[in-house]
Amino acid sequence: MSIFTRGFSGRGRDDNPALPPGQYLTEDFPVLSAGPTPNVDTDHWEFTITTESGAVHKWNWEQLMALPSEDIHTDIHCVTRWSKLGTTWRGVSLDTLFAEVETEYDYVMEHSYGGYTTNLPYEDIRDGKAWIAHTFEGEPLDPEHGGPARMLVPHLYFWKSAKWIHGLTMMKDDDPGFWEQNGYHAYGDPWQEQRYW
Repeated sequence: MSIFTRGFSGRGRDDNPALPPGQYLTEDFPVLSAGPTPNVDTDHWEFTITTESGAVHKWNWEQLMALPSEDIHTDIHCVTRWSKLGTTWRGVSLDTLFAEVETEYDYVMEHSYGGYTTNLPYEDIRDGKAWIAHTFEGEPLDPEHGGPARMLVPHLYFWKSAKWIHGLTMMKDDDPGFWEQNGYHAYGDPWQEQRYW
């Protein structure tokens, strides 16, 4: 059962060049979930990167928070047509997490606490394009928005920024995740309106 919250009736701003085609501006932060919000305690939180060799790189919450974090100022765009401009996040760059990871595969699958998955090209989470975000607007990330930590891949539709992130698995091929198997586009560029298949 999908859960919607306020914010899905934003003002149309077709004249705003910061909005991708078909999007409307919202000042709220709408929530769309396909099921219950997982309650992930930071004492038990873990993030992993699994490579094609079977090597598993792991970080617990304390280890993640000990890594350098960056402030990210960005716009976010949801496939359900809302956009929120000028958001501020703090998180650990995927470049930092992949510094010691050896892989030759070109794709990753994001895995969430709660069981959801979504796929991405590896190049879309490198070179300052993606983070494990733990803070939003100066506060710890709320569970309804993916806390304690979520992916942040702001150049793609927001379902590619998986809530309640648990790990990444390297893939040889661009296999679809949960959302893509259920009709969402394989890539999800908001400027190309790549919403659905």
